[in-house]
Amino acid sequence: MSELAGRASCGSFERNQKSNRNDLRFRILRLLENNPQMSHRQIAQELGVSAGAVNYCINALIEKGFVKVRNFRENDNKLRYLYLLTPEGMSAKLALAHEFLIRKALEYQALRHELDTLVSELEDLDYKPDGQKA
Repeated sequence: MSELAGRASCGSFERNQKSNRNDLRFRILRLLENNPQMSHRQIAQELGVSAGAVNYCINALIEKGFVKVRNFRENDNKLRYLYLLTPEGMSAKLALAHEFLIRKALEYQALRHELDTLVSELEDLDYKPDGQKA
């Protein structure tokens, strides 16, 4: 691989990592807005990520001032946490939602184009869904 190609793929990797982090932040903020009493484990299960990733992300959101933590007691007198979005957290969620929507729309357009191209190529070969040629 050329040095230029290596740098390009590394930059793409870094952008994808940032997109993935922002997607996780957005999804966590969205969940906490609707379910502030969710545990890290519940969030992890809902999003299909590790509890450690959720813990890391929530701590970062708390440090940035996007989420405040409150204690509360459940029926069995067990201490739990309540995660409340701050006004800054709401603004961040909206900005992340906007980025998410734009990125997913672009991904959809690219996928749609790829599918249209593939269908056209298969039609040019007279390929039928059962694998037979016409």
